Amino acid sequence: MPDTLRPHQRGISPAVRVLALAAVGLLSACANPGPPHAALARTQPQALGLSPSGDDTAHLPQVRWWTALGDARLDSLIDQALAQQPSLAVARARASQAAALAEARHAANGPQAQWTLDATRQRYTANGLVPPPVAGNVYDSANLQASLSWSPDFFGLHRAELEASLGQARAAQADAAAAANTLAAQLARAYVALARVLADEEVAEQALAQRQAIERLTRERVGAGLDSQVELTQTQAAVPDAQAQMEALREQATLARRQIAVLAGQAPDALSTLAPRLTALALPALPAMLGADLLGRRPDIVAARWRIEAATQGVGAARSEFYPNINLAAFVGLNALGLNRLFEASSRQAGIAPALRLPIFDGGRLRAQLGGRQAELDAVIAQYNGAVLDAVKQAGDGLASAASIARQQSLQAQAQAGAEKAYRFAQERYAAGLGNYLVVLSTETQVLAQRRQAVALQTRALDVRLALMTALGGGWSDDTAALQVAAH
Repeated sequence: MPDTLRPHQRGISPAVRVLALAAVGLLSACANPGPPHAALARTQPQALGLSPSGDDTAHLPQVRWWTALGDARLDSLIDQALAQQPSLAVARARASQAAALAEARHAANGPQAQWTLDATRQRYTANGLVPPPVAGNVYDSANLQASLSWSPDFFGLHRAELEASLGQARAAQADAAAAANTLAAQLARAYVALARVLADEEVAEQALAQRQAIERLTRERVGAGLDSQVELTQTQAAVPDAQAQMEALREQATLARRQIAVLAGQAPDALSTLAPRLTALALPALPAMLGADLLGRRPDIVAARWRIEAATQGVGAARSEFYPNINLAAFVGLNALGLNRLFEASSRQAGIAPALRLPIFDGGRLRAQLGGRQAELDAVIAQYNGAVLDAVKQAGDGLASAASIARQQSLQAQAQAGAEKAYRFAQERYAAGLGNYLVVLSTETQVLAQRRQAVALQTRALDVRLALMTALGGGWSDDTAALQVAAH
């Protein structure tokens, strides 16, 4: 061997060599985690037809997107719901709980120090291991000790556990945002539904008045010998039918008001006089395209993505379990039999307690645990892919339905204009003595049918826009990455 290597070789102490060989031996003796796991692939936005970016940001939902409807009463109700609704408070509490668990995990991974003080008054058995003069007598004993322990994270176990906890906390934070968005949409859609019921009630009142007029006219015609009892019986039966429809609409209005009140976190009967008008609600604008940034604006998608991160770290933590776990502990303090001697110098005690735990044979427990974490990762990736697919479908359905409803409204407006025109002509002919009033009432039936259709289409147009606001993320901005733990 060359002389130039001898001094270096002589500089390595036998203890270092033994420790190095022991470390190699320990690592080679670890239980085998098996081959790496190939997780499922995530769905890419381009595969679902999303454009690289959403250029039409001006028409995307903004924070407090419901204000675009232009109804101050609705704005107030949604604000109350976001502040008072118990279900939303539950979601926020779960997010806070998950954040606290992440903080607890971070604290548990750091050095731990504590003071302990305990005192005991005990009679010692005369027939035990303790010899006289203690045996058979009563003595006081005390222990005052400070201890310190720390488990170094050589193989990334603690880091993976912390990142998994943070992932779950961030997912819970996004879930709370999704719950708030869903609550606002539910209340807005219930508000629109109530407005539709009230609009239908107005048309139903006109229909009732029409049937009552037909019944009176038919009665006069029967008296004049122009109609029979058959026609009169038919027209008389139509009146209570219209009244039943009116009563059903009143029931729907009552139930809708109660639903809105509960969604707003109020007593069920708190909004008994609420009366929104369908014609006073504006239609929110629509984006021209769906961009890939849709997946970052929807809190449910972001929550699913964080669950993938948490599950990935869970796999890493399970794999780290195959490697040695080292724990360092030390203590110093005072211990004495007899309280009067506790603070004497001879009562001091101190010690160190390093520990090494290495899995070698565990009956396949660690590998089974790792397999479970890997399966969990595949499951959350599959859930993410499903959520992405549903999100793109919901947003695309909303855009398609909005466009179709706009075309339907255009055609219906033409049909209603024709019915209204025919009704005016019938009224003019009757006023001039050229027509029968039954013809007027008959043409009015077509007008009422078109008005009902207009109410239905206007409601659908609003409802589809509201559903689309939810599908587009409701103006939410992803702030989950800002969640950290102290000194992380």
